[in-house]
Amino acid sequence: MTNELTIVAHHRPEILERILRVVRHRGFTVIKLKMNLENGKIWLDFVVEGERDICLLAHQLVKLEDIIDITTDEECECDE
Repeated sequence: MTNELTIVAHHRPEILERILRVVRHRGFTVIKLKMNLENGKIWLDFVVEGERDICLLAHQLVKLEDIIDITTDEECECDE
């Protein structure tokens, strides 16, 4: 199953690596990634593929310290 998610995070040297590690550990593969850096924040647009529910991934990503916001193409409780 393919899903889209957008992440807004504080720009730190290690944040992209942390996000990608969580994506991999949760059983998803990144199909497409677009990143913009502006005003000390990064906007990441992901297309991921995996067998698990995208909300499980979003719930894990939101726990990362520098994450500001996460939106997914499905309704998840962590969506603001």
